[in-house]
Amino acid sequence: MLEFDYTFTVRAPLSRVSAFHHDTRALRQLTPPPIVVQMHDVEPLGEGSRSEFTLWFGPLPVRWVAVHSDVGKGGFTDRQASGPMRHWVHTHRFTAEEDGVTRISEHVEYAHHPGWRGLLSRLLFSRPALWLLFSYRRFATRRAVQTG
Repeated sequence: MLEFDYTFTVRAPLSRVSAFHHDTRALRQLTPPPIVVQMHDVEPLGEGSRSEFTLWFGPLPVRWVAVHSDVGKGGFTDRQASGPMRHWVHTHRFTAEEDGVTRISEHVEYAHHPGWRGLLSRLLFSRPALWLLFSYRRFATRRAVQTG
């Protein structure tokens, strides 16, 4: 099992950070260009809610179904129910710090399928690709929730 961690802070209260991430439209804002997100069936974020979407890497569609758990003001977990990975569990944690600053901690446990079946996921979801993805998410989150 592989793991990836990414932590950053934003100058915004926990309530604003949590509300942003609980909004089902946030996935579009958090996805870096040139990847395009096509939402299919997205339930309001809650315990056991599902999100079905396609990530378009240019002309290449990657269909994904995520199921949410441990949903609360301090974060949530999304687990791939179907998609390109053999295993994918992404935990988002939001922690209030002093002076209206919130720390966002992202933890991903993942595994690729073996052989040819995992070739695409090893290319699209390598450690450098995840670092770029979460660096963009830091930028997008700050743009969405910070004031001043």
